[in-house]
Amino acid sequence: MSKINVSVDCVIFGFDDTEKKLKVLTIEKKVDPFSNKKHKKTQFAIPGDLIELNEDIDDAANRILFSLTKLKNLYLKQFKTFGHPLRVQQKKDKEWLENFRDNPNERVITIGYVSIVRMEDYDPEASYFAHNVCWTNIENIPEMAFDHNIIINDAIEFLRTKINYEVTSELLPRKFTLSQLQELHEIILDVKLDKRNFRKQIISKGILKKTNEKQKGVSHKPAELYKFNQQ
Repeated sequence: MSKINVSVDCVIFGFDDTEKKLKVLTIEKKVDPFSNKKHKKTQFAIPGDLIELNEDIDDAANRILFSLTKLKNLYLKQFKTFGHPLRVQQKKDKEWLENFRDNPNERVITIGYVSIVRMEDYDPEASYFAHNVCWTNIENIPEMAFDHNIIINDAIEFLRTKINYEVTSELLPRKFTLSQLQELHEIILDVKLDKRNFRKQIISKGILKKTNEKQKGVSHKPAELYKFNQQ
């Protein structure tokens, strides 16, 4: 009976405040690092790897993310387990597995983690088997290794269904306008929201607190500033 391995895959979303877009952190890995060819074959993936025998899963997620991207101190949340028996047995992945795994035909169950950050606050750097690392628009995600396209899509849906204080507080300044909060929701949800209904619903949740301050240095009528009750 073949061994079953457990891995961790991290979907790190980045909010680009300049482009007002949601992006995902992807790595580019060399399929055959020992090849003498000038243009080596590469494959896109999300940061992930096998956990060690006696390693806590949350510790593994942080270790693996740092080993491939040099990112640390992120709030990582488990969102789903992916366990299709053939998820790492596709033809497109065979060469990389043969070069980087002692037993490339063994089954791998992976635990998905998700996080969302302000891109300007982090500077990822490729390391270990990651040849390159970059922020990719969620509308332009290329074909990925293994089932990573599925993992990213499921992470997007998880983010959209769970959008709350934990998500938005990471991306907004400490004091913000209701328009800024609505804009962020629209970017993450990929929908246009009715201004009146959004404000009514968000205020009724009781998660916001007026600061009794208004915007400064703007050319239009200054809007009221809010903050989250938890802050």
